[in-house]
Amino acid sequence: MSFIKTITTALLAAVVLTSCGGSDKKKEAEMKEPKLKEENFTYSAAGLDSVKLDGYVVYDENMEGKRPAVLVVHEWWGLNDYAKMRARELAKLGYIAMALDMYGNGQRGDNPDAAGKLATPFYQDPAKAKPLFEAALNKLKGYAQADGEKVAAIGYCFGGAQVVNMAKMGADLKGVVSFHGNLMVMPADKEKLKAQILVCHGAEDNFVPNEEVDKFKKEMDSIGAKYTFKSYPGAVHAFTNPNATELGEKFKINVKYNPAADTASWNDMKEFFNTIFK
Repeated sequence: MSFIKTITTALLAAVVLTSCGGSDKKKEAEMKEPKLKEENFTYSAAGLDSVKLDGYVVYDENMEGKRPAVLVVHEWWGLNDYAKMRARELAKLGYIAMALDMYGNGQRGDNPDAAGKLATPFYQDPAKAKPLFEAALNKLKGYAQADGEKVAAIGYCFGGAQVVNMAKMGADLKGVVSFHGNLMVMPADKEKLKAQILVCHGAEDNFVPNEEVDKFKKEMDSIGAKYTFKSYPGAVHAFTNPNATELGEKFKINVKYNPAADTASWNDMKEFFNTIFK
């Protein structure tokens, strides 16, 4: 009996090793810890050669072949570590991600007044963002790891407004996700809007009042847009940013991190991507 037991154990071990072994490279890659490749670089946009833009691309080197690509648009502070952190989290999920720069020439806002001066021109003239966004889109699509047929964009606060605007302008995207972003910067064009939209909104966000939310939903419904609106109880503006509470206290503005809403919205984004990237 001991001999039979020994042989049986050996056979079972062989089966396990065979099912998990090198014959299935995809499964092997999935079992590995992500090995992130990070690249910082500068690029330019058409017609804006004097503006030096900072870019950050990250992807998992352990994965082989092409994968869906995601652009990350920063908050009104400008391209910073928070936007890059989100890009890294996307790379860990199996995407290639690029945190882009909407301001250029190293411009960052270290206080609400400075950030507001940088962001306001884009609210006054939404078309200003188009060449900047398209430059980043083309840069990301140029990577061998990027599947140019499966591209999305996410944005935070100011960036959330920008990705919704890009969808309204007809950007070549499968979908966009706005995290606590403004919603009614420009009207939608039924003929141009092709991307699906996910809005992740803090229910107590006084930067994006209920009137703006209602107007956005009415407009989306009127043109038959494919959109999903998620509202998170108790969440105020910038609820996904772990630094928001400190910033809110420092500058006396109503922004605050909400861990539950952060987690829920990230999970909603993942489900959304699973749908649009089928």
